[in-house]
Amino acid sequence: MKPPLPSSSSGVPRKPRLSPYLFTLLTFIVFVAILYGEDFICIFGQLEPIPGRAVSRPVKKGVKLPFAIGKSEEKCDVFQGRWVRDELTRPLYEESECPYIQPQLTCQEHGRPDTEYQKWRWQPHGCDLPSFNATLMLETLRGKRMMFVGDSLNRGQYVSLICLLHKLIPKHAKSMKSYNNDALTVFRAKDYNASIEFYWAPFLLESNSDNAVVHRISDRIVRKGSITKHGKHWKGVDILVFNTYLWWMTGLEMKILKGSFEDEEKEIIKVSTEDAYRMAMKSMMRWVKRNMDRKKTRVFFTSMSPTHAKGIDWGGEAGENCYNQTSMIEDPNYWGSDSRKSIMKVIGEVLEKPKFPITFLNITQLSSYRKDAHTSIYKKQWNLLTPEQLANPVSYADCVHWCLPGLQDTWNELLFAKLFYP
Repeated sequence: MKPPLPSSSSGVPRKPRLSPYLFTLLTFIVFVAILYGEDFICIFGQLEPIPGRAVSRPVKKGVKLPFAIGKSEEKCDVFQGRWVRDELTRPLYEESECPYIQPQLTCQEHGRPDTEYQKWRWQPHGCDLPSFNATLMLETLRGKRMMFVGDSLNRGQYVSLICLLHKLIPKHAKSMKSYNNDALTVFRAKDYNASIEFYWAPFLLESNSDNAVVHRISDRIVRKGSITKHGKHWKGVDILVFNTYLWWMTGLEMKILKGSFEDEEKEIIKVSTEDAYRMAMKSMMRWVKRNMDRKKTRVFFTSMSPTHAKGIDWGGEAGENCYNQTSMIEDPNYWGSDSRKSIMKVIGEVLEKPKFPITFLNITQLSSYRKDAHTSIYKKQWNLLTPEQLANPVSYADCVHWCLPGLQDTWNELLFAKLFYP
């Protein structure tokens, strides 16, 4: 005779059984939470980025970024600090000793009467920047490629880095050549089998300003979804430094091409500058995710380089600009024109939740103080100046680019710090 089945009214409570399907689902949820928990935190708990403050994504504990040999001091933001006068270690090289500086940046050669702009060192609050070590940099680049991608301001940083390194390389073992109609410039350190390169792509995306020599086009057009046109030249790079900003600043709107520049009938739309810039940033992020190896490579993005074209921004006279400015802006809260804040906000939104760790080099505010460091009128003039211009130097002063040696050497000190001590 079979034993009776247990009754539901039995005095002994029956243990609840977990459905195998529910167990599998819960296990999957826990696994996803562990694997992508950081992404969920970024998506659901992000704060509005503050203009002028570095935006960064936490690195998981135990994860060592490529090329890192140490870490920065706890709670030290190297982008927040002050400029201090330093006649002992500045400049880091002499203008006349570096033959690679473009004539647009050789201020002493073109008659600048003072050298005070060369004698300032960036001092972060509460910590120190590691000293730039050219030997370490070259040894790290042995057998590797480093590339700067962007506009002429990124090219200035590129040349600054070469000036910081080239003295350690014998003359016969180094070279600099341009390719692809000057779009690509390559400095080679032959004994190290290393190259430091610059690629001209002011919008990162394909545009009608892509000619590295003839690109002074006021009616600028950017082609949507076209980063692979330039990106094919970036593949295989070990350290990549992007910038893009100045060329977007043509007004409140930007022209975007749908389709190809080769099409007979072109479909062009206008979008806000912020939306166009966001489009380019997201294209850059997708390219990086697909083409860079997080275990072997590093990617940097340099924030906006400020201009000093309006003296009223810092309390100067109307009609005044960077011409004849030999002192910096003392106000620690100085930011400059409001147009940069909206772009900085876009950068913050995009870089807060990357699928690939990108190091943000926030050079904007520390550079904003340096109205004294621009090339102004002390550069090669590509066009003959008119009598009216010569009578009014303010009218042709370059308040965009920077003298070398000078401010952009500090950008590379920050790059060095973030590369080796993230």
